[in-house]
Amino acid sequence: MLRVELGNPAKRFLKSCDPILIARLVACMESLAIDPFPSGVVRVKDRGEKTFRVRVGKYRIVYTVDHGSNLLLVTDIDKRSRVYK
Repeated sequence: MLRVELGNPAKRFLKSCDPILIARLVACMESLAIDPFPSGVVRVKDRGEKTFRVRVGKYRIVYTVDHGSNLLLVTDIDKRSRVYK
């Protein structure tokens, strides 16, 4: 199981969300800690070799995986139209 850490943009987004959405996003991040490459995961092309995204409704969770330090770093969470900018 990987350790999950949130980057500053992801923390800011979660502070502005309603509790139901937070629960959905946290559940997804917990499942990513167990299996970082579930079906539906896509590599993000413009952000580096180890950057991936997973979809949660209208929102995207962008993360990197570092198996050497046993870390899953959630770099960004936002709607599709804003997350890739």
